Amino acid sequence: MSMLEVQNLSVRFGSAVIVNDVSFSVQDGDWLMLIGPNGAGKSTIVNAVSRGVPYTGTVLFEGKDVQKTPAHLLARGMGVLAQHHTVGYAFSVEEVVRLGRYAYAPGIFSRRSDEDERSVAEAMELTGVAHIARQSVLTLSGGELQRVFLAQLFAQNPRLLLLDEPTNHLDLVYQKQIFSLVREWLSKGGRAVVSVVHDLSLARMYGSRGVLLDHGKIAAAGEAADVFAPGTLNAVYRMDVADWMRTMLSQWEK
Repeated sequence: MSMLEVQNLSVRFGSAVIVNDVSFSVQDGDWLMLIGPNGAGKSTIVNAVSRGVPYTGTVLFEGKDVQKTPAHLLARGMGVLAQHHTVGYAFSVEEVVRLGRYAYAPGIFSRRSDEDERSVAEAMELTGVAHIARQSVLTLSGGELQRVFLAQLFAQNPRLLLLDEPTNHLDLVYQKQIFSLVREWLSKGGRAVVSVVHDLSLARMYGSRGVLLDHGKIAAAGEAADVFAPGTLNAVYRMDVADWMRTMLSQWEK
């Protein structure tokens, strides 16, 4: 059984078809990259899978229809890192990370369990934010804040991560940190990742499988080596992708 099964997914906004009859599956251990030009429907797919937008078709998580799964149970298995997020209050890093345990709370005023404490501590340690646990998130850099939100996801202890451009607008050092942290998390087993990524070099480096989208439809899907084949990418991006990548790299060889 696939961890995630997307069957004939379509999303419309008014008369516009944003995602058109998309199907793919995600297995245990997969890091699936959703790639394609701007407006191809990548983020919309993540939003649909996480029940953020209405859709037609079927989305199964571990064999169960996500539309029929209670939100708190879905949150125990599926974690989402949105493309845009803000914190409007001076919460501490630890308080933000602790929100990841909300799905496990038996009631609003229930006490934190030992498992809650352990999960929060381990998540902060893994993402390298334990030393700033008491610091206000309003004082953090973009890279630090993204690691805090990633720690929140890890504390949630899901089996599937949905990441919508997790390193968007981050400096190179933070891009490397975030992707390395996700790879380490994935290596523990019984887990999978779906990422929307614009940087094709990062997607190719870290992805095991891919879905290439073009105007809401799948142009290619399968193993990363096949999806990232030059001819396939060139047809969708309307340019010689590999040649452009080599041209950029050559600037560092002078």
